[in-house]
Amino acid sequence: MSTEPHFLVVDGYSREGREDLAAGGATTAGELYRKMLESVSPGCTVDVIYPADPGVSLPGGTALEQYDGLAWTGSSLTVWKSDDPNVIPQIELMKAAYRHQVPSFGSCWAVQIGAVAAGGRCVAHPYGREMGIARKIFLTAEGQGHPLYHGKPAVFDAFISHDDEVTHLPPGAVCLASNAYTRVQAVAITHQGGVLWAVQYHPEYDLHELARLMHCRTQKLIGLSFFADAADAATYIARLEALHSDPTRKDLAWQLGIDSDVMNADVRTLEVRNWIEQLVLPTMRR
Repeated sequence: MSTEPHFLVVDGYSREGREDLAAGGATTAGELYRKMLESVSPGCTVDVIYPADPGVSLPGGTALEQYDGLAWTGSSLTVWKSDDPNVIPQIELMKAAYRHQVPSFGSCWAVQIGAVAAGGRCVAHPYGREMGIARKIFLTAEGQGHPLYHGKPAVFDAFISHDDEVTHLPPGAVCLASNAYTRVQAVAITHQGGVLWAVQYHPEYDLHELARLMHCRTQKLIGLSFFADAADAATYIARLEALHSDPTRKDLAWQLGIDSDVMNADVRTLEVRNWIEQLVLPTMRR
């Protein structure tokens, strides 16, 4: 038996969504998660599946139980469109992960799909899109004592990009973090003996990936009044890329309002490390 975890990354994007990211110079979500897991847990092995693709055979039963953890990426899909053929298989896969008690973690889409699969509700965000840097995320009373946030500051910023929000948590769920924009910024769900720890923000991103995502979404962001025009967007994106290339640029960090909670990969991915150390590895040792 291997002493290193074997992970299954669930890339929530459709093929069209992945192609859009790649065309804009962004890393696809599944590969971004693979890189993060391999960095946080050297020696681990990672498989990636794409459940939104037609004809994909999803693991179930013993095939699912061979994994020590499931890691769910973000997605440009919408979970409250529950009749979407791209979404239905993902809800079923999350339900299977709960039933077979495979420890799960994920970003953004994971909060939403995890809540809905356990009986919660997600809707279009009433304030509209939260994009770029989520400000002043704070740990709830439950979050302050939760192992997901061991060693994390009580208040922090994080990369974010979402249009939807969980409004009703399912039974067995606890909100771990929140901010003024989005009530559920992190959640722990226990359902049918399975456990999901998930965050609405994106620990897998860095400044470069955020820049490329904004490039891919430029027209949408202009339409939502994040930018005045394409030139305005290009200027902001260039600043993100410049700071990524040279993190010592205090001027850019100050202009963008970016601190170590976003810049420092160890701080940014602490929740992933805690999930592995506090949930995945103890489960492997049973």
